[in-house]
Amino acid sequence: MRDQETHVSIPDDELESTTGEDATTGEFELSERQALRRVPGLSTELTDITEVEYRQLRLERVVLVGVWTEGTQVDAENSLTELAALAETAGSQVLEGLIQRRNRPDPATYIGRGKVDDLGAMVRSAGADTVICDGELSPSQLRNLEQRTKVKVVDRTALILDIFAQHAKSREGRAQVELAQLEYLLPRLRGWGETLSRQTGGSGRGGGAGGGVGVRGPGETKLETDRRRIRHRIARLRRESKAMRTVRETKRARRTRNAVPAVAIAGYTNAGKSSLLNRLTGAGVLVEDALFATLDPTTRRSTTSDGRVYTLSDTVGFVRHLPHQIVEAFRSTLEEVAEADLVVHVVDGAHPDPEEQVRAVREVLGEVGADRLPELLVVNKTDVADEETLLRLKRRWPEAIFVSAHRGRGMADLRDAIERRLPRPPVEVRVVLPYDRGDLVARLHRQGEVLSTAHLPEGTMLHVRVNEALAAELAPFGNAVQAARSAW
Repeated sequence: MRDQETHVSIPDDELESTTGEDATTGEFELSERQALRRVPGLSTELTDITEVEYRQLRLERVVLVGVWTEGTQVDAENSLTELAALAETAGSQVLEGLIQRRNRPDPATYIGRGKVDDLGAMVRSAGADTVICDGELSPSQLRNLEQRTKVKVVDRTALILDIFAQHAKSREGRAQVELAQLEYLLPRLRGWGETLSRQTGGSGRGGGAGGGVGVRGPGETKLETDRRRIRHRIARLRRESKAMRTVRETKRARRTRNAVPAVAIAGYTNAGKSSLLNRLTGAGVLVEDALFATLDPTTRRSTTSDGRVYTLSDTVGFVRHLPHQIVEAFRSTLEEVAEADLVVHVVDGAHPDPEEQVRAVREVLGEVGADRLPELLVVNKTDVADEETLLRLKRRWPEAIFVSAHRGRGMADLRDAIERRLPRPPVEVRVVLPYDRGDLVARLHRQGEVLSTAHLPEGTMLHVRVNEALAAELAPFGNAVQAARSAW
C-alpha cells in the first residue's frame, strides 16, 4: 500500500484503504477459530496455577434457568433464548430451560426452594453437568445452588466473560478480558474443601509450611495468598491497560488534528456490524453467525463521493445486561464511539425484539457519554426479516436506513446517509493554486469539501470548505483570486 505513504493524515499502521464492492468475511481467522472449537463431551476446564477453582467454564451439557421479574412472558422467553445462544457460542449443548415468575430473585438460591428441587431433578434426568442462570449471582447463591444441584453453576456474567476470553485476539483485548474476569472472580474465589483454611506459613519453632505443631503465628491461608496474587495481577493489568489507552488516544488525537471525520459502527451483538464494515470498505473482518464474534475494534478508511476522507470503526457488540466489568474493562475501546462524529447504530431486523436491542445499546452508549452524538439507525438483515416486522419498524423509525449487508442491498442509500451526516468543514474559501501545487489540491479533496473547480491560466481555482488550520495555510493563495477573476 505504497500510495498511502504520502498521506500524512492517516498512517499506514492505523488504517487501510480499500476499493471495490467485494465484501470478505475473514475466512482465515474464521477457519482458525473453528479449528479450535470446543468438542462436546470433552472436558474444557483449565487448571489454574493458584490451585483454586478459577471458574474456567466446562460448558458441555447445560440447563438454563431464568427468573421473570418484570415485563411480559415473551420478554422472559426472549431473554432465555438469548442465553441459549450465548451458551452455544461458548461451546455448550443446551438441554432444557426453566423460567420462574417471581417479584425478585431469591436471595439465597436465586430461584425458590421448590424450584431448586425441580431444577435438580431436571439436571439428573437430562444428564447435565452445568446450570446457567440468566442473571448475576452472588457468591452465596452460587454456593447454595451448587450444593443443592450437585453440578457446576454459572451465571450470565461468567458466561459472557468466557466468550470474550475465547474471542479476544489483540493484546489489548486479551488484557481487558482478563482484567474483567479477575475482578469478577475476586469476591467469588473458592478452593477445594479444607485446603483454603490451611495456613501456608507462620512464626515460632518449627516454622512448618502448614498448620499444627510448630506454628505459633496466624500465618496466611491459601485463600488469602490467592487473593493477594489476583490483586497484584489486577494492578498490573490496569497499568498495562492505561498504557495501551494512551496509545489509542494518541492515534485518535492524530486523526482529530488532521480533521478526519470519524464514524463508529455500534449495535447489538450479531446485528451485522462487521458484515456492514466489510461491505462498505472490504475490510476483511471476521464474520460469524455467533454472539460477540469480533471484539477487537477495526478502523478503516473510506471516501465520500466528492473525495472527502473519513474513518469507519467497528466496535464490540452490546447485549442486554452487559456485565459492568466488561463496560469498565473495555471503556477505552468504547470511548472510540464517544469520540466519533457519527454513530451508525446497527439493528438486527430479524431479531424477535429489535426495540429492546436499541434500548440496551443506547443504555451502554449513555454510560460512556456517546448518547449525545448524532445517530443513524440502520436496520440490517432485511433479506431474512419478517415483512410485518419491517413495516412496524419503518413506522417507528422513519429516518432509519434498511439494508442487507449479506446481500448488499441498500448500501448506496447508507453511504449517502453517512455522507449527509458527516460534519462539514466550517470555513469557506476561494483560492487559486499554481499547477505545481498538485499536492495541496489533493489535500483539499481529501480533507475538505470541494464545491467547485475551474482551470485558469494562472492555476486551479477552487471553492472549498476546510477547517481553520487548513484555511490559514491557504490564506496566501486567496489574494490571487480577485486578480485571476479580472484576468479571466
